[in-house]
Amino acid sequence: MKYLMILLVSILSLNSCDNANGIVVGDMTTMEVNTNFEAGDVVKGEMIEAKFIIKNTGSFPLHIGQVTPSCSCTISDSPEEPILPGETGEVKAYVNTDKLSAGSLHKSVRITANTNPSVTEVIISGNVIRK
Repeated sequence: MKYLMILLVSILSLNSCDNANGIVVGDMTTMEVNTNFEAGDVVKGEMIEAKFIIKNTGSFPLHIGQVTPSCSCTISDSPEEPILPGETGEVKAYVNTDKLSAGSLHKSVRITANTNPSVTEVIISGNVIRK
């Protein structure tokens, strides 16, 4: 009787795992993104706005999980909704040059998504010049 009850509970548990919305954890997709943004010469104190266009080239919705800048001088913005297959979305990164030293600029932003590999690094580069 005990084994019958365990079997019944197991069957009911597995049956309740029906995925009615069609989203399956682990659906991997692919994306295309230009990984370099060249800001050119930027006057110290200006804000750099880097835009990275992401195209979902796979068969499943592209979920941007996290966008992580390399330092506190950079903030980022990403789409909240999934990017459907064949569609594009935009990740923006803003670099505040006010507290940066004059000279070469090289900042990275890591985009985590349901792709393989799961992390794509994009680079913002430029040259900070004094006022």
